[in-house]
Amino acid sequence: MSNVIIRASLAVCGVLLGASALAQSSSPQSAPQAANDYSKPETWLCRPGRKDSCAVDLTTTVIAADGNLTKEPFKANPDASVDCFYVYPTVSNDQTPNSDMNAGPEEHAVVRAQFARFGSKCKLYAPLYRQVTLKTLRAAMAGGAGFPADRMLGYHDVLSAWNYYLQHDNKGRGVVLIGHSQGSAVLTQLIKNEIDGKPIQSRIISALLLGTNVAVPKGKDVGGAFQHMTLCRSPSQLGCVISYAAFRADVPPPSNSRFGRVPEDGMVAACVNPAALDGGKGQMHAYLSTGSNGVSTSSAAPKPWVSTGQTIDTPFVSVPGLLTGECISNEAGSYLAITTHANPSDPRTDEIPGDVVANGVVLKDWGLHLIDAHVAMGNLIDVVAEQSKAYLNK
Repeated sequence: MSNVIIRASLAVCGVLLGASALAQSSSPQSAPQAANDYSKPETWLCRPGRKDSCAVDLTTTVIAADGNLTKEPFKANPDASVDCFYVYPTVSNDQTPNSDMNAGPEEHAVVRAQFARFGSKCKLYAPLYRQVTLKTLRAAMAGGAGFPADRMLGYHDVLSAWNYYLQHDNKGRGVVLIGHSQGSAVLTQLIKNEIDGKPIQSRIISALLLGTNVAVPKGKDVGGAFQHMTLCRSPSQLGCVISYAAFRADVPPPSNSRFGRVPEDGMVAACVNPAALDGGKGQMHAYLSTGSNGVSTSSAAPKPWVSTGQTIDTPFVSVPGLLTGECISNEAGSYLAITTHANPSDPRTDEIPGDVVANGVVLKDWGLHLIDAHVAMGNLIDVVAEQSKAYLNK
């Protein structure tokens, strides 16, 4: 499968599988399927104490503005006092409407790119689920209607996994919910149905709903998608939501944008900047993938990270000082604007990958959907660390 198709499908999944789509019933052609048994180890990509999808090399090359390279090792914290529960985006290459429960390289890769690094702050839980596949999304993108998927199947899988986790693993611990795109849509529905305003909300440290459109009333932080869970505005705030869709600052959402807008009157798409929760600009602490894994780079070949010919042999790079972000709300939408502070006179790259590119053309309506998580990974981890301290002090 081409990387263009993978990336294009990833970008539309937040729209095709939003909360309204998840609320629809299954296709009439879909036969009922048996529930998953999440007591079985193979139904989880990540669980504490295992050598699994989260037990991977996350070593990072830090590239200074002067081109100097240093290695940043990573170490998980097996004794973390809080948990993280993750639902991954559309990555399945299965040739069926919904994926099966056998993890392929694509599921392992997205966990490495988007979730495993949170292991420095929390114990990691990531269930497999029968998501709507890339094949289905390609058919939808092409305008076809002959490949029906059960849009509720993945939601019910995640609900089962969540209930199993609560009954057998949580033991009263605080938990951070993390999702991207289709995963964020599933978690949005889970929060609406099972968490928002219910006793279990007291155990939610925060919900990181990335690369999706969470509706909030214009000028307010709560009252749209959720009636009780408000947007995060300080690192000590608990039970709150961080959500955004990233775009390049000089390429704002066009009129046909799939992200940064919601259809409801009087509502806007939530935008919380992980680098500046209370508003304004902030330095983005990105962890960008050095290889192509279908979710982390554009389909165009990435430019060299440094012009000095030095080899980057780690799976991730960090580029301190290169990127800033700011939530913008205007006629174009409500989105996280990412500015690259390029300096052509220094040896470090002046560009970061992340655009969806088809036939050599950047598809501006999808923004930086491919690196929504990557571009703010360090900031998100810092926020989770501070929120976890606040939760434990409480």
